[in-house]
Amino acid sequence: MAFELKQSMKLVQQLVMTPQLQQAIKLLQLSRMELVNLANQELQENPVLEEASLEDLERPRVEDRQAESSTQDPEELKGADEGLKDINWDEYMQNYEYYPRPAQPAEERGRGYEGTLTKKTSLVDHLLWQVRLSRFTPEEEMAAEMIVGNLNEDGYLDCSLEEIAQACQLELPLVEGVLNRIQDFDPTGVGARNLQECLILQARKLGVGQTIVETILRDHLSSLEKKRYDVIARKLGVPLEEVLAAVRIIVNLDPRPGRSYSRDEPLYITPDVYVYKIDDEYVVVLNEDGLPKLRISSYYKTILSGWEGTPDSTKEYIQEKLRSAAWLIKSIHQRQRTIYKVACSIVKFQREFLDKGIAYLRPLVLRDVAEDINMHESTISRVTTNKYMHTPQGILEMKYFFKSSIPQKAGEKISSESVKEKIRQIIAREDPQAPISDQEIVEQLKALNIDIARRTVAKYRESLGILPSTMRKKLF
Repeated sequence: MAFELKQSMKLVQQLVMTPQLQQAIKLLQLSRMELVNLANQELQENPVLEEASLEDLERPRVEDRQAESSTQDPEELKGADEGLKDINWDEYMQNYEYYPRPAQPAEERGRGYEGTLTKKTSLVDHLLWQVRLSRFTPEEEMAAEMIVGNLNEDGYLDCSLEEIAQACQLELPLVEGVLNRIQDFDPTGVGARNLQECLILQARKLGVGQTIVETILRDHLSSLEKKRYDVIARKLGVPLEEVLAAVRIIVNLDPRPGRSYSRDEPLYITPDVYVYKIDDEYVVVLNEDGLPKLRISSYYKTILSGWEGTPDSTKEYIQEKLRSAAWLIKSIHQRQRTIYKVACSIVKFQREFLDKGIAYLRPLVLRDVAEDINMHESTISRVTTNKYMHTPQGILEMKYFFKSSIPQKAGEKISSESVKEKIRQIIAREDPQAPISDQEIVEQLKALNIDIARRTVAKYRESLGILPSTMRKKLF
């Protein structure tokens, strides 16, 4: 068999993901905060970019209009400026990192009142402060610091005393004594090794230790969890009223004593789109507040007119940065336009929901919006990721409007979110002392022409954070 080497031509059509296209796709799925961080990073890395102030936006510069074409194709720029030929470009590029920037730091931009508040005291700091005020020996203080350092955010001890004793090279009885002293610290119940010990420590602090309250916590915690109060009363040989009185005390105990010192700060959502109702029409407005207003620096626009005598490396550097800046600005504008189109389409499909509430949220899939605005489904998916809309019904994630459909008996379809709302309303109307089961919810939904299985009701109930009927029962 002979091998032959030859050349042939073949026409192939393929999609090439250029770096610019990848950047545009990436910008689509960025959240508002991520976009601000990206823009601030580009402002620091790209000398051609600058942030326009409010005064500059209100007063368009003459040179901006004259140099508008320069952002499209910098290679076609021609001209000469005698004053710029004497610039030592090599020295300038070497010293560019020291070039002053008037841009406001990213961590200070958009800083609200919440950013000026003092730092909260953490659970570790609060406990170590109490350790310093206690009369511990050096060995005991070492063990106390090790114990405090191994508490989780709820205040529970995550490791065994044997591990702490081995790490500190101390005797186990000494470590146990230190833990007992720490369990007397504020907040009450801190340093416990499990839920049962935490609740017992709090009961003793309230002065109800060695009573039926501690007995229930120590010996009947599983029955207490299932609200089997009659079983507890029968095993203890006491009236049911006495058990219920003890339960009233137990339900007011804190199972997470350390959460009041949590360092988690609230996250405030800034909507990307505002939807206002003016007269009988809904108006969609993009939220541009806080987004950097990028533009090409006029300083470099002037420099570009003096190419003669400029080193080739400098020309390539400025051209590359200019193309990168122009594409970034174009991609951000395209991202904003796409978000606007998607928001307008969502408002058109969900107008009844905006007027009347969640019960009128209609089924909607990505294909519906994609066909409406003539875009691909993947683009709609990227645009609606981590984006929020401020509507008359509250601030909602844009993906919230896309819900699966459930057929009704009459042949119509209803969104899954509307079914969840009906389940929530049914449970809200139930008798707390006789909660209805999932099967009873199925029967009530059938009366509303909604035919779903019991397991579907259970799944929706769990997604709403509602307990089963056996655990929703309240006797007082």
